[in-house]
Amino acid sequence: ARESAVEADLVIGVPDSGIPAAIGYSQSSGIPYADGLIKNRYVGRTFIQPTQAMREAGIRVKLNPLPDVLNGKRVVVIDDSIVRGTTSKKLVQALRDAGAIEVHMRISSPPVTHPCFYGIDTDTQDQLIAARLTIKEIEEHLKVDSLAYLSKEGMVEAAHAQSEHFCTACFDGNYPVPMDASIKASKLMLEPAGVAATNL
Repeated sequence: ARESAVEADLVIGVPDSGIPAAIGYSQSSGIPYADGLIKNRYVGRTFIQPTQAMREAGIRVKLNPLPDVLNGKRVVVIDDSIVRGTTSKKLVQALRDAGAIEVHMRISSPPVTHPCFYGIDTDTQDQLIAARLTIKEIEEHLKVDSLAYLSKEGMVEAAHAQSEHFCTACFDGNYPVPMDASIKASKLMLEPAGVAATNL
């Protein structure tokens, strides 16, 4: 909230990972916190589904906005990250459909601009919306009234730690170990098992 203040009526978090940051934003800004989204816990993480169609279908049943909470309100929605932008764009539209008159998105991490080769399913930069678009362009793509990310310095400060204790490769491209072609390929060797598991 100190880095990206905005006038609004309530703060909501995207369950589950956005909720602690949303509570902190609420406490720092003085804007009331509310549970404006209900999560279907039988749906997995949407951004790691193998196809765009599956990701979009998952979003429709994963997060349910509460019109009684959101109708007529200027809403600050807090999430932990934006990877492809699929979840965020659908979520913004769902919040507006539920009656939110303004949607301001705040992300509790810096923009994800580099692939992760340590287990997360983002192995090429072109999958990452922040690697292709500016923050203003992402804002327009998501159709939010405003968008802001937490700085890397702010993220480290919030964790009460030093930056060298974190892997920040997905934010700045500084990988803890050299990322040569063989390491990148070794991650892809695990893909068939992962894909097979999602099809069960």
